[in-house]
Amino acid sequence: MKLIQSFFLLVFTLLSLNSVSAQYGNGYNNGYGNGYGGRGGGMGMDRSMMQGPQSSPSKPKEVPVEETAAKIVEQMKPEVNLDELQVIAITNVLADSMREQGVLLKNESSSQDQKVEQINALREVTNKKITAFLNPGQVEKYTAFMANFKEIKKTKSKKKKDKKEVKEDTEEIKPAE
Repeated sequence: MKLIQSFFLLVFTLLSLNSVSAQYGNGYNNGYGNGYGGRGGGMGMDRSMMQGPQSSPSKPKEVPVEETAAKIVEQMKPEVNLDELQVIAITNVLADSMREQGVLLKNESSSQDQKVEQINALREVTNKKITAFLNPGQVEKYTAFMANFKEIKKTKSKKKKDKKEVKEDTEEIKPAE
């Protein structure tokens, strides 16, 4: 009988020591009594609890210019009746133009008016390059497509502005309540 009691006492002691050492970090200086081994915080808090709100600016992921140019040409292809060689050439011209436009927009040394002038000049050059790849019948269809494309862009930007105005209106109403 005494053997069974001592066996249970030994098992109980081992289990108790295991839970105590786990709580105090198994002797590796990382229990809550030691401030989590130099990570700071102590009392069971780790870094993820200490940071609070994260202030990483979430920039929208930039779509590669090749993808954007390909999408535009895919919309243009049936309306202007482009063949595959024209598709490739126009996609390359549009991608180059978009890259150049991005450089112009990021240029901080020029004023807003200069940027607008440079972008308009770039647009004219791009249109001349594209029309060089088209035959006369396709040029008319291309001009009609681009006029329609600009209208679509304008309506999208108006919708975005309307959404922003609605957001601002709701934000103004909320604090008033």
